[in-house]
Amino acid sequence: MDQVRHDPCRLYLITPPTFEPHEFVDTLAGVLDAGDVASLQLRLKGVDDDAVRRASELLMPVCQSRDVAFVINDRPDLAAEMGADGVHIGQDDAGYDAARRLLGADRIVGVTCHSSRHLAMEAAEGGADYVAFGAFFPTGTKEAKGQADIELLRWWSEVMLVPSVAIGGITPENCRPLVEAGADFLAVVAGVWAHEAGPPAAVSAFNKVIVAAG
Repeated sequence: MDQVRHDPCRLYLITPPTFEPHEFVDTLAGVLDAGDVASLQLRLKGVDDDAVRRASELLMPVCQSRDVAFVINDRPDLAAEMGADGVHIGQDDAGYDAARRLLGADRIVGVTCHSSRHLAMEAAEGGADYVAFGAFFPTGTKEAKGQADIELLRWWSEVMLVPSVAIGGITPENCRPLVEAGADFLAVVAGVWAHEAGPPAAVSAFNKVIVAAG
């Protein structure tokens, strides 16, 4: 079967596990100015709704002024309320149908599918804008619920048009096989924010690998 043609792979940044939004604004601006980034997911665990609102108010304009999609994790209700570009939902969060009703047809709804072809096919058939597979490598950011094989990305890119997001322990040093296998986006947390040369250098390094692998 001929491989389905996709757009070039791009970065999908996820916010650090903890940060102070006011202080993070300048950091984020510098990172987004360092190279191509498709989107930023706001992931805040263990905080109240107002904390998510405050972070969104500060970070969303930084993203949208640079044509970077701003996505809120887990909470389609807050994504709709804040005017975010979309929401990312896990298998244990609000269901896809409920998220789509809240956000409408024109905003992004992405779905975690772990390493399951079945979950990914269901999400794609339901209208999800992307499916997220992982974890591909060991990660300390969150407890992975499964190990995904790179062949999963290759299979998906050959048979489906819905974009795939690869997540889990991805760094500039190990990402090339994911790009070559057909990942449409690389979701990155520590690989950018904890990079030894700094987050802007990490974005630049990721983009160099993506271009070389393309």
